[in-house]
Amino acid sequence: MTVADVLLLALGAVAVGAGFLVVTSAHLVRSGLYLVVSLGAMAGLYLVLGAELVAWVQILVYVGAVVVLLLFAVMLTRAPIGPSTDLDRPALPAVLIGGGAGLGLAALFADAFRWVHYPAPEPGTAERVGEQIFGAWVLPFEVLSILLLSALVGAIVLSRPDIGARTHIAAGQHEREA
Repeated sequence: MTVADVLLLALGAVAVGAGFLVVTSAHLVRSGLYLVVSLGAMAGLYLVLGAELVAWVQILVYVGAVVVLLLFAVMLTRAPIGPSTDLDRPALPAVLIGGGAGLGLAALFADAFRWVHYPAPEPGTAERVGEQIFGAWVLPFEVLSILLLSALVGAIVLSRPDIGARTHIAAGQHEREA
């Protein structure tokens, strides 16, 4: 067993463990922080596999932007931080459905690939990645950025009722002046 194998197993265990904590944590902010750990472990897996660009994109886009946006949205909307007792449901149906779906997907993949070795495609270059990002995927990227920005502005507006609304005192003073 090589060092890369040990790193892959360790980072995979951290990613799966943190992912499990994301969905089982009762605290919303802690769940977001576990998501940071899980996505960071995924970036580490990409580094071990030699995909440095994908690893840094994972860190910059997911950890640096999406999770921070999630945490800011939670804080700006003043969502309850602690555990929510009104959302507790029996765990057995979720475990049965999730486990059944996981086993079904595993059987589907094992049957589809039948453990056949497929040849690897040509390695990518920075030029090919740039052509894809700034060619075919530029419009979905821009639409997503506008969607995330509008969600952040909406969270700010919802969390601050004083934005866009006149206070009763100021409204009364305006009426007297007119």
